[in-house]
Amino acid sequence: MFAVIRTGGKQYRVAKDDTIVVEKLTGEPGAVVELSDVLMIGGDGKAATVGAPLVDKAAVFAEVVEQSRADKIIVFKKNRRKNYRRTRGHRQEQTVLRIVDVSPTGTKPKAGAKAKASPPAETKKAEDKAPAKTEAKKPAAKKPAEKKAAAKDDAPKKKPVAKKKAPAKGKSKD
Repeated sequence: MFAVIRTGGKQYRVAKDDTIVVEKLTGEPGAVVELSDVLMIGGDGKAATVGAPLVDKAAVFAEVVEQSRADKIIVFKKNRRKNYRRTRGHRQEQTVLRIVDVSPTGTKPKAGAKAKASPPAETKKAEDKAPAKTEAKKPAAKKPAEKKAAAKDDAPKKKPVAKKKAPAKGKSKD
């Protein structure tokens, strides 16, 4: 089943488990957001339901994956012969959503969102183990640094003598 939704002044065709990037929506990562501006619902071998302008009672539920910012856009203004130049940058704030459910009746999903919320907890456990490994690597990195310092002390004693420049080509003093 798919739906066409409107958010942030744009329209998106979404289905379950799709990931979309939309204009900034309020919500922390992991929160479930309801998108009630559903313009059309279709799929499952039935004729598509088109709203006028919205489909009644229909809703799309999405989980906030992350809040981020888009790539920088450079805005450059110039008036020629007037010594007027202005450069500004802009990064649009955006939200990454994963579609949890498309509901023609507007009922909220039950256990599906909670089951998907638990795997990030497992990744946190793995992240807790990873810093312990990096801490073990830090002391090992200090030992080679000390050897390099000793090598630098020996280097000035073995400095080679500077070579003489070759005479310029083309002109000779004969």
